[in-house]
Amino acid sequence: MKFAASPGRVCATVACVCAAVAVHAQDKPAGYPLRPIRLIVGVPAGAGNDTVTRAAAQMLSDAWAQTVVVDNRSGGGTVISVEIGAQAPADGYTILSATDTLMLVGALKRVSFDVRKVFEPIVVMTTQPYILVVEPALPAKSVKDLIAYSKTKTLSYGSSGIGTMVHLGMERLAALSGGHFAHVPYKGTAPALIGVMSGEINMVPASAISASAAMKTGKVRAIAVMGLKRVAAYPDLPTVEEAGFPGFKIVNAYNLFAPAGTPRGIIRAINRVVTDGMNAPAMVQKLAADGSEPGERLTPDEFKTQFAREYAEVAKQVSDSKIKLY
Repeated sequence: MKFAASPGRVCATVACVCAAVAVHAQDKPAGYPLRPIRLIVGVPAGAGNDTVTRAAAQMLSDAWAQTVVVDNRSGGGTVISVEIGAQAPADGYTILSATDTLMLVGALKRVSFDVRKVFEPIVVMTTQPYILVVEPALPAKSVKDLIAYSKTKTLSYGSSGIGTMVHLGMERLAALSGGHFAHVPYKGTAPALIGVMSGEINMVPASAISASAAMKTGKVRAIAVMGLKRVAAYPDLPTVEEAGFPGFKIVNAYNLFAPAGTPRGIIRAINRVVTDGMNAPAMVQKLAADGSEPGERLTPDEFKTQFAREYAEVAKQVSDSKIKLY
């Protein structure tokens, strides 16, 4: 793909870590899996979550000698994929790959069910900050420049949809800084990056994995890391916090969830294969090059506790927000 590590390049990397996951060939419930496993992704091919999900799919396939299909169902700010995942049988053959936006989908009540009850957290695949990238022609080389310029001319930014983490975060930055930003929702990060490169919009916060290829080729210019610390892959890129906004962050994690009621043995088995695969040296090196890192080693129960805590924090942000997120 043009704007992120291609599925082929990811699979080549994963091939180097097959030995790390092959040990799990029998470390799963008897009789599972007997048919292909489907991983539902709420973004288009080429986006960061898609790229990481394809890597996880290859790990599971290599470990269990079974086909694992990535099914891209983008649109609706990931609502479409969330609803498909929620309606799937709890048999371990349909798994939802979702970012932290799943918490917003629930907190904004964009679905008719409680995502905390409908899904069982399986594993945090990777974590990464967003990076704010702008069109190369924009006369702004820093966050301070960007804000100052936006006060003379409203700047447009893209996101993967209304009511996403990026939408909420950028509107918060506008409120804190007095900047004038206009939101333009897309069906995913990859189309929004195309919008920046074509001059259709001025900027987009994109995950490090999504933005890395376009950054390296000069098709977009990065001006800030939107996490609380600098990224090892881009050590000279300052954080938004360094521009005078203490505590400001837009970060993300790529996660796997199963429909509630999925056998615990299956959930634990997927957790082990993906966790070990993402932490294999070759994969860690690949992720680091794109400004990402493996998710924290959490058991499914630990991840469930963390998800509930972070959901409460996001719900409070939504409650306190003064913008229209629906």
